[in-house]
Amino acid sequence: VQLQASGGGLVQAGGSLRLSCAASGRTFSTYALGWFRQAPGKEREFVATISWGGRRIEYADSIKGRFIISRDNAKNAVDLQMNSLKPEDTAVYYCAAGLWPNSVSQNYHYWGQGTLVTVSS
Repeated sequence: VQLQASGGGLVQAGGSLRLSCAASGRTFSTYALGWFRQAPGKEREFVATISWGGRRIEYADSIKGRFIISRDNAKNAVDLQMNSLKPEDTAVYYCAAGLWPNSVSQNYHYWGQGTLVTVSS
């Protein structure tokens, strides 16, 4: 599975962005998909994950209620709708594919290249 994230950019605090991750590979629909982020000088952290069928979704507490993860297996895509953005959301965002939905980055086997989100105050 190859992943490519897009949709990052510069936005003011309180604004919204929608990240997309396009995947290639016939087995895309069998993988759980996750979003992680890494801010400058910090470790990569979990943001959200969704199971292969979309029935199981988990969010990090820091973004719960503001971000929404969704997937469209017919389009081989997973999105992250980010609302009410805060300066502390500034980071490079990565999409990843793994065998089951979880918050541990080491459990994801395939990674996209990342897309930068910058939230100005």
